[in-house]
Amino acid sequence: MVNYNEEDGLNSSYTYGLIQDRNGYIWIGSDNGLFRFDGKEFKQFSSKSGLKNIEALYSYPMPNGEIFIATFLNNFAYLKNGTVINSDMNSELKKIKFKHNPDYAYGKNELYMFSATDPDDIFVYQNEKVTRIPLDPKRDTAQVRYTFGFDPQNKLLYFYDQSKGKNLKAYNIVSKKETTCNISVEKNTIIFKRDHYFIFRNKKNIDIYELHNKFFFKKIHSLTLEENVYRIVIDKEMRIWACLEKGGVQYFRQSLKDSSPLTIPIKIMDQYIIHDILVDKDNNAWFSTRNNGVFFITDRFLKNYIHLPVKNNSSYIKAIAKNKQGIFLGYDEARSGIYRHKTITDLVFKKNIKIEHKSIFSEGNTVIFGLTKNIVQYNTETGEKQFLKECVLKNILPYTSGSVLLCTDMGLTAYNYRTHTYKEILQNERFYTALLYDKDSLFAGTFKDLYKLNTSTKKKTLFLEGYYFTDIKKLRPNLYAGATNQNGIILFSNSGILKTITESSGLPTSQIKKLDIENRHVIWASTNSGLSRIEMIGQEIKIDNFTQTDGLPSNVVAGCVISGDTIYAGTSKGLGILSIKYLLSQKKFINKKVIVNSVEIGGKEIFDTRQPLIGQTPDNDVTFHVSFPDFTSQGNISFRYRLEGTSGNWQVSSSPKIIFNALPPGNYTFKVFGIGYNGKRSFAATELHFEIRPKFWQTWWFKTMIISLGAAALFIFITVYFQKKRNKKLETLYYEKKIAELELQAIKAQINPHFIYNCLNSIQFLLYKKDYQETENYLEIFAQMIRKTLHYSEKTFMPIKEEAEYLTLYLNMEKLRLKDLFDYSITISENVNENWVVPSLLIQPFVENAIKHGIAGLTDRKGNIQVSFDHTGNSLCVVIEDNGIGIGNGKQKRADSFGVKLSQKRIETFRQLFDTYILLEIYDLYKKEERPGTQIKLYIKPYENQNTSMHH
Repeated sequence: MVNYNEEDGLNSSYTYGLIQDRNGYIWIGSDNGLFRFDGKEFKQFSSKSGLKNIEALYSYPMPNGEIFIATFLNNFAYLKNGTVINSDMNSELKKIKFKHNPDYAYGKNELYMFSATDPDDIFVYQNEKVTRIPLDPKRDTAQVRYTFGFDPQNKLLYFYDQSKGKNLKAYNIVSKKETTCNISVEKNTIIFKRDHYFIFRNKKNIDIYELHNKFFFKKIHSLTLEENVYRIVIDKEMRIWACLEKGGVQYFRQSLKDSSPLTIPIKIMDQYIIHDILVDKDNNAWFSTRNNGVFFITDRFLKNYIHLPVKNNSSYIKAIAKNKQGIFLGYDEARSGIYRHKTITDLVFKKNIKIEHKSIFSEGNTVIFGLTKNIVQYNTETGEKQFLKECVLKNILPYTSGSVLLCTDMGLTAYNYRTHTYKEILQNERFYTALLYDKDSLFAGTFKDLYKLNTSTKKKTLFLEGYYFTDIKKLRPNLYAGATNQNGIILFSNSGILKTITESSGLPTSQIKKLDIENRHVIWASTNSGLSRIEMIGQEIKIDNFTQTDGLPSNVVAGCVISGDTIYAGTSKGLGILSIKYLLSQKKFINKKVIVNSVEIGGKEIFDTRQPLIGQTPDNDVTFHVSFPDFTSQGNISFRYRLEGTSGNWQVSSSPKIIFNALPPGNYTFKVFGIGYNGKRSFAATELHFEIRPKFWQTWWFKTMIISLGAAALFIFITVYFQKKRNKKLETLYYEKKIAELELQAIKAQINPHFIYNCLNSIQFLLYKKDYQETENYLEIFAQMIRKTLHYSEKTFMPIKEEAEYLTLYLNMEKLRLKDLFDYSITISENVNENWVVPSLLIQPFVENAIKHGIAGLTDRKGNIQVSFDHTGNSLCVVIEDNGIGIGNGKQKRADSFGVKLSQKRIETFRQLFDTYILLEIYDLYKKEERPGTQIKLYIKPYENQNTSMHH
C-alpha cells in the first residue's frame, strides 16, 4: 500500500470524504482544507485560498466543472476556475443554513442538500445559484424524522421516525404527499444509500434492500458482523466496504448486482480508522483515515492480494525453488515456507535465529535449504530434516544426477544427496556461482571473475575477467545467460561474450540477483527494482519490466520460478503470484490524456482553456500548468512536449509547469504526452492552440507601410541626390565641353597658320629659284588646299573618303615642291566603309611630319610614304609609314614636333569631349624591323555619338 501524508504534500493527517472528478483528479476533504491530487502533487485550498471554514468534509464535482465544497455545518463554498468562491463573494451561499451536517444527492445538473435530522428545507445548488424548497410545515412535531435518501428524478425524500421506528415513508417534495413503504425500520437504525440499494445498519446487524417501483423494498442480503460498523461505503461496482469502529475495513468481494449470497468479507487495514473509501475509474482503492493521511492500493494489487488471498504470506523471502510438491520459500531467518493449495505452511529449522537463506535446491522428494551457516536436507514425503555439515554458504547449484554443488567460502564441494557423501572439487577459494557445461568442465564465478574449471585436473582458466556473476543459466547448446552484480545480463558462449543487456537496453537496474528460464528464448531477471522479462527475437531484445504496480508485493525480488502460465516471485513482502499472460496483456499506452489545468498568457492565468488563448508582445511568455492523473505510476510521471510553430524538438520534463519564454508573434500549437509507469505514454497527445499577437508596430501591414514609406523616402532622396549630382555633372560637362570646343578651335587655329606658314615658305623658295611655272602650279594646288583646309577646319569629323582626297591633294603639293623627292600611296581596305568618319585634320600633321623630318633630308634614296586605312578587331587602324631617316637618328625629332604635339592634344580633347578613344603608337622601323623609316599607328575605337553622328 502507498501512504500519502505530510511528507508528500498532503498537509493534513485527518482526512474525510474522497471523490473523483471528470478529469480524474482525486479530491480529499480534511481538517486543513480541501486537497486535489493529480498523481504527482497535492494542491491545497485553505483559508489562504478563500475558505472561511477549513473543515472540509466532502466535495462534489459539478457537471460544469465547479467543485462544491461541503464544510462543517455552514460557510459553504465552491471552486471555479481555480478560485474559491465563498459566501462573501457570492451571497447566494448565505441562503444555505443547517443545524446538522447535511446529506447530499446529485440531480442531473444540480446538487441537493438536506439535513438528516428533521429537515425543514431542501437546498438546491446549480450554476452558482441556490434555491430553497420548503418541506411540509404541517408535519407531526412529535416525530424525529431521520432522512437517509433523496431520489432527484422522482423528487422523493425517504425517512422514518427515529424515535419510534415504524414504517419507512417517502415524501414528494413537489406534491407534498407522503407514501408509506412496505417495510418498517427499527429505532436507531442508520441507513446508507447508493442508487437503488439501501443498507440498514443496526449495531452489528446489516440488512440490504433493493428498491423497486419507488416504494417497494426487497431484502436481498442479511448478515451479522463481528464488530460494530460506523460507516458503510458502496463503490461504483456495488461492492460493500464496512468501516469498523475499532479500526480496519471489511471488504465484500461480491457485487450487490450478483444475486448469490455474500461471501465472507476480508478484513484489511485493521490498525487504521477509516473515514471514507473510493474506488476510482481505474479500480484503484483509496482510503481516508483518522490521523494517517490517505492510503492507496492499485487495482492489480487489490485483485492479487484481496481477491486471491494467500494465508501466512508476509515474510521476507530471500530464496525460492519449486518442484512437483510445491513452491519452497527461504526467509530471512531459520524458517522456510512451502506453498501449495493457496496456503503457505511454515517449516521451522531453528526458532528465533536470524540466519537468512542463501539458496534452495529441489529435486523429487528432496529439498535442500541453504542457510548462511547451515544446510538442511528435507524430505517432502516423510518430513524428515537432516542438518548437513556447517559452512559459510554462498550458493547451492545443480550438478550431476543426484548431487549438487555447494559454493562456500572455502571452495567448491560436490554433495550427493542420495548417498550423503561429499567430494572436494576446489579448495581455498571463494565461489558464488557455477554451472556444469561439459562432462568434466564447469563455469565457476568468484566475486570478480569467471573461470573455466576442469574438475578432473583441478585446473582453472580465466574466461571472463571483471564480472561478478550471481547466477548462470543455460539457454540452449553453447548459449548461456549470466546475471551479474553490476553489469546487467551477459549472454555468452564457450568462446566469449555475445551480448550485454544493461539499463541502456531497458533493464531497470544492472544489478541482477537471479535468472529463471521461461523457454529457450525468454529469461526472467529478479532485481531490487522488480522483475524483468527478456525476450530474444533474432538479434533484437525486447524487455518488459514489472513492479508493485503490476501486483508484486514488493519491488525487492530475490528470485522467481515459473510453472505454466504462473510466475511465483519471492519478494521482501511475501510471495507474488502472477499470471504471465495477464502481465503481458497490459496495454502499451495509458488510456488517459494530459490535463491542462491553466495557461498563463498575456499577463493573466486562464483556467477555461476552451476560450481563445491570446497573448501580445511584450507579454510573450507562456506557461502551461499540466497534470497526468495516472495514479498507478505513483508519482513517476513526466511530460513529453513540443511547441509547433517553432523549430523546437520534443522535450521531456518531470515538472508540471512548462514554460516558453519570449515567443515571437505567431500561431502555435502546444502538444504534450503524459509518460507514466514503465515509460508508458498517454494514448494521445493533448493539443492546445494559442496566438501571440504583435504590437501594431510589429504587424505585417505596419512593417509593410514603414518599409514602403522608407523606400519611397529613400527613392526620393536618392532621386533628388542623383538629380542634383547629374545636374551638377551635366553643368560641369557643359562647361568642360565648351572649354574643349574652345581648345579644339584654338588647336585648329594653330594648325591652319602652321600649315599656311609651311606653304608660304615653299612658294618663297620657288620664287627664290625663279621657277615661275612651278610656282604657278604650286599656287593653284595651294589655293585648293586653302579652300579645303578652311572647309574642314569648321567640321569636327570628316569621312574617310574625303580625308583620303585631302591627303592626296596635300601630298601632290609637297611632291611638286620637292621635285618628286618621294612617292606616296593611300590605301583603303575593303573592311573599311569610306563613309565612316574620323576627326578632321588629325592625320595630315603626321603625314607632314613624315615629309619634313623623314623624307626631306634623303640623299641616297627616293622617299616613300604610305597611308593605309584598315579595320582590325573593334578599331579603325590608320598607318602612316615612311622610309626616311627614322626616329633614332639624331636629326630626327619628329615625336616632339609642333604638329605632333598639337595632334596629341586634339586626341585627348576628343576623348574628353566625345568619348572617342584614339591610341597613338610611334615606331622606329630600324629597331622594329631593321629597315629605315618611321611608322605611326592611330587606333580609333568604333563608337556611336548622337551629337556627332560618328560611326565606326
